[in-house]
Amino acid sequence: MATVIPSQETRRDPRRWWALGALVASMLVLGFDMTILNVALPTMAEQLGATTGQQQWMADAYVVVFAALMLPAGLLGDRFGRRRMLITGLGIFLAGSLVGILADDVNWVIAARAVMGVGAALVMPLALSVLPSLFGPDERTRAVGIISAASALGLPLGPIIGGFLLNHFWWGSVFLVNVPMVAIGVAACVLLLPETRDPASPKVDVLSTVLTASGLAALIYAIIEAPGRGWGDARVLAFFATAVVLLTGLVLRERRALRPMLDMGLLAQRGFLLNTVAATLVMFVLSGLMFVLPPYLQAVLGHDALGTGVRLLPMMGGLMIAARGAQPVVARFGPRAVVSAGLVVLAFAALLGSRTTAESGYGFTALWLSIAGLGFGFSVVPAMDGALAALPADRAGSGSGLLMTLRQVGGAIGIALLGSLLAGAFRDRLDVTGLPGGAAHTAGESVVAAHLVAERAGSAHLVASANGAYVHGMGLVLLVCGAASLVAALLAAAFLPGGAPKRRSATDEDATGADRPVVTPTEDVRQ
Repeated sequence: MATVIPSQETRRDPRRWWALGALVASMLVLGFDMTILNVALPTMAEQLGATTGQQQWMADAYVVVFAALMLPAGLLGDRFGRRRMLITGLGIFLAGSLVGILADDVNWVIAARAVMGVGAALVMPLALSVLPSLFGPDERTRAVGIISAASALGLPLGPIIGGFLLNHFWWGSVFLVNVPMVAIGVAACVLLLPETRDPASPKVDVLSTVLTASGLAALIYAIIEAPGRGWGDARVLAFFATAVVLLTGLVLRERRALRPMLDMGLLAQRGFLLNTVAATLVMFVLSGLMFVLPPYLQAVLGHDALGTGVRLLPMMGGLMIAARGAQPVVARFGPRAVVSAGLVVLAFAALLGSRTTAESGYGFTALWLSIAGLGFGFSVVPAMDGALAALPADRAGSGSGLLMTLRQVGGAIGIALLGSLLAGAFRDRLDVTGLPGGAAHTAGESVVAAHLVAERAGSAHLVASANGAYVHGMGLVLLVCGAASLVAALLAAAFLPGGAPKRRSATDEDATGADRPVVTPTEDVRQ
C-alpha cells in the first residue's frame, strides 16, 4: 500500500503564529538595542569623554562580534535545538546588559557591547532559520514582513525610551531597560516556540570562527583608525594586510572543508547571492545613517535625547509601512522590480538628504527621512524573503547565519567607513584658529567635543564652525549612501530572478528530511 504524504496544509503547526510571536519578542530586543545606544552616544561622549573613534567602537564592538559569531551560532542551533540556543542567546544578551549597567568608563562599555553581540549572534539567525519550518511558501513573505516590522518597531522605541531615560537618569539606564525585554523574550520562547533542529548539520569549526572574528576586527580597526593616523600609516596598512590574510585564509580553509561552516556553495545560487548583496548594502546604508543622524539632531539642531528619538520616527514609520505593505506589492510586480525600486527610492532620499545645511531645520530632514524609510522597507523585506526562499530546507540554520553574517558585516563596515569619512571631513573643515593645541585637538574629536570646548571658551564662532563642519561631513556620508544604493539597484535590476523565488514543495521537503517541529528527541526520526 502506497504511503500517503500529508499535504503542507495538514502538516503546518497550528501554533505557528503564536510561535512567530515568540520570535517577534526576541527580535524586538535586538531592534530596540540597535538604536538606543546611537541616541545615547552624544550623552556618553560628553560624560565619558569618548572620542569619535571610541564611539565607533562602542557601536562596532557589538556588530563585529555579532557578525563573526552568527555562522557558528546558526550551526549550534541546527545541532542542539534552535529554541534552546535562542534562550541561551537572550541570557547572554542580558549578562552583557548588566555589565553595561555597572560600567564606569569607555572600555567597560565596549566590553559590555561585545558580550551583547555574542547573545545577539545566537538570536538573529536562529529566529530566521525557524521560519521555513513553521511557514509554507504562501505565508513566508508575510512572516518575514512581520519579523522585519518587529525589528523596525524596536528602532523608534529605542531612541524614544532611551531619550526619556537619559533625560531623567544616568546613561547606564539605557542598558537597564533590556532586562524586562529579555524576560519577555525568554518567556515567549519557552511557552510558544516549538523546538526544531538538524543534527546532521556541520560541526562548528573553531579555527574558522577565530579567523572570522580576528579578520573582521582587524579590518574594522584599520578603517576606524585611518582618518586620524592617515590611510598610509604603517599601523593602518599592517592591519589592512592582516585582515586580508586572515579572511583569505578563512575562505581557502572553508573551500577545502568537506562540510564547511561557511557554505560557499550557497553563494553560487544566484537568488541567494543577489538578494543577500542587496540586503547587505541596505544594512550598510542604514547603519551609517543611524550613526551620523543622532549627533546632527542633538548637537547641531539642539534637541535633547528624547527629542532626538522622537525625530527619528519618520524614517522608522516609513520602514514599518513598507515592511507591512511589501507582500502585496511583490505579489503584483515581482521581487526584482520591488527590490530595485526600493533601492532607487533609498538612493533618492540619500541624495536629497545630502543637500541638508546647518540652517535647513528639521522639516526638510523629516521629509527625506520618511522617503528613506520607505526605500529601506521595500528593498530589504523582499530581498530577505528571496534569500531565505533560495535556501535548501536542511541548511536553513547555516544559510540564514551566512545571510545575517554578511548583513552585519555590511553594518559594521557602514559604521566604520562612513563614521571615519564623517570624522575626517569634520576635522578638515573645523576652524580651530586661535585655540590652544590641546583644545584644538579635543574640538576635532567630535561635534559634541567641539561644542563643549566652545562653551568653555565662549566662542560662538567655534559652535557655528562645528555645526557647518558636521553637516558637511554628513552630506558626504549621504552621497556615498546614495551611490551605494544606486549600485545595488542596478545589480538587482540586472541579475535578480524575475519571478517569485522557487521554493521546495512539501513532497521535496519530506523526501530530503526537511526541518519540522520537534516535540521530544525520540520523536525526531533524524536523531
